[in-house]
Amino acid sequence: MPPEDHPDRDGGTPSVSDEEWAELVRQAEAGGAGAPKEPSARARMVTARLRAQDEEAARAQGAGRRFGRKPAEPWTPDGWRTGPAWQEMNGRRRKRRRLAGTLGFVAVLAALVIAMRPSLLTDHLPGGDGSADAAPMSAGTAPSGASGADLATVDEPFRGSPALGWADGSEGIEVPEAKAVGGMSKGEVEQALRATRQLLVVANLDPATLRGEKPQEALDLLDPLQKGERARIERSIADPSEKQDPLMMFSRFDPDETRVVGDVVKTRGWMTFEAGPSGSVEVHADYTFVYPLVRAGGGGEVARTIVRRKLTTALHDPERFVATRGKLSVVSAEQNVGNTSCEADDGFLHPSFPSDSSAARPEGPDVDPYDREEWQPDGACGTVTRT
Repeated sequence: MPPEDHPDRDGGTPSVSDEEWAELVRQAEAGGAGAPKEPSARARMVTARLRAQDEEAARAQGAGRRFGRKPAEPWTPDGWRTGPAWQEMNGRRRKRRRLAGTLGFVAVLAALVIAMRPSLLTDHLPGGDGSADAAPMSAGTAPSGASGADLATVDEPFRGSPALGWADGSEGIEVPEAKAVGGMSKGEVEQALRATRQLLVVANLDPATLRGEKPQEALDLLDPLQKGERARIERSIADPSEKQDPLMMFSRFDPDETRVVGDVVKTRGWMTFEAGPSGSVEVHADYTFVYPLVRAGGGGEVARTIVRRKLTTALHDPERFVATRGKLSVVSAEQNVGNTSCEADDGFLHPSFPSDSSAARPEGPDVDPYDREEWQPDGACGTVTRT
């Protein structure tokens, strides 16, 4: 009940109002002189009344939240930031800052390590060899040599090579899922993809082709109605020269000089397709082949030649083009070769072996034949950094 409804201990009305009394109490608590010696019961009543007023104000503020208003700022006593709750929160923030600092240091350290040894990251990417999946082959001589631990052998012809983790042969030539494009049906696009894959297999993996024999199966995949193209390819095989080079389409080794060791050629690359001129589909292929080789006369020394090919083929609708149904036209063919002679124009690849005496260094750039990020310009001749 309000204090004024009760008599003081002398039986009369209080001589001092509640507000005046509260002010005197505050002054007394602050150390002021002359504070009256009011009985503790009255002090408790005044304090209770003030507390009731505060609680009523707080309830009024809380009721406003139901209507979506922004709530009033909570009342906080002076010096609240030194209380234990804030100190706990501050401690958690310090811990988070220390953790963020530690993570930042670890991230910087990891970046430095990867910059110095990128294989720590790339070895865990698909292929597991630290090379990019999409790289130039450059014609040139072989590197000066490899350490004993990385030296290829007849039993382990890909030892020390990034290609060790690549696919074996035709397993590395995958066909994407076909769909209708360029006015060609899904079935026709699938036919173009599979024919292009077969052309790559016969031209780069077939043992007869690698021995320098005529790749008749590959020729049969080509459209005889494509003006002059099939005839040009056949001439390059029969009479190779600098301008008529079968190596632009086929991987061939002189059987009197070298032979492929074992029955595995490593393969990596990709194939895509897109609409060509209306009534046609074009297939783009970019593959790298790694060939382990020994001398034809025997011996245990192993060399590797790396060939990267870019090939674009097309399948045309014979209702709209002068074309043979189901046969491929060659739109373009390019190659980069690592570890072969720059001077030979006899239609064969000529690798260097580790024990070969080093010839004069070519004037072209150093090239990593396993790098699939750049394409070396036609006619470039340099030194491969590894095979």
